[in-house]
Amino acid sequence: MSNPEPTPLQLPTRKPGLLAMLRSNFLAGLVVVAPIGITVWLIWTLTGWMDSWVLPMIPARWRPENYVGLNLRGLGVVVFLLFTVLIGWLAKGWLGRALLRTGEQIVAQMPIIRSVYGGLKQIAETILSQSEARFDRACLIEYPRKGLWGVGFVAGPAKGEILDHSSEDLIAVFVPTTPNPTSGFLIYTPASEVVFLDMSVEDAAKLVISAGLVYPPARKPKQKGGRQTPKTE
Repeated sequence: MSNPEPTPLQLPTRKPGLLAMLRSNFLAGLVVVAPIGITVWLIWTLTGWMDSWVLPMIPARWRPENYVGLNLRGLGVVVFLLFTVLIGWLAKGWLGRALLRTGEQIVAQMPIIRSVYGGLKQIAETILSQSEARFDRACLIEYPRKGLWGVGFVAGPAKGEILDHSSEDLIAVFVPTTPNPTSGFLIYTPASEVVFLDMSVEDAAKLVISAGLVYPPARKPKQKGGRQTPKTE
C-alpha cells in the first residue's frame, strides 16, 4: 500500500509590518488632508493677494486695523465686493449709464486702449452675463481620429454661416484637455456621430480633470449601438 503524497505546507499569512501600516495610514490621511489643505491655502493666498491690491487704495486713517490693532485678512475682498456692488447699482441708473457712455466715447478715441478695452469688455460680458450660457450635456466623439473616443461638452447646435456650409446638422462640441479643462478644442461634428452620456457635465469635468481616475457612480446600462440625436431648434 503506497503512502499518500504529503500535502504542501501552508505558510502562515504574514501580518503587515509597522512601516507598511504607517505608510497605509499616511496615504489614507493624505487623501483627507490634501484637498482641505489645498483649499485653505488657495483661499488664504487669494485673500492676501486681494488685500495687497485693494488696501493700499484706502486711506490709512480709515483702515480698521488702526482701531482694533489686528490685521484683518480678507478685508480687501469685502471692500472689493461692496465696491463692485455699488458700481453695478450706479451703472443701472440713468446717471451711471450716461457716465459710462461718456467714458466709452473717450476710450474709443484712443487707438490701442480702445482695442484692449473692447476685448476685455466682450470677455467680461460673455462670462458674467446674467443669461449665463452653460454646456448642455456631456458626450463622446471620435477624436482625434476614428476609433479613439474623447469626452466632450455639447455647446449647442451650429448656427449661421457655419451651418450654411454643411449639408447636415452639426453640433458644437468642446473637447477639453487634461488636467486643465479650461483649454481645449471647439469641434463641429455631425449630430449623428455624437454619443450622449448620462453623466452630468460636472461628473464629466471631474473625469477629465482626474485623467480618468475619478468615475461617476455607475448607472443602469443601456443597449449598445444606439446614438442619440440632439434636438435642434
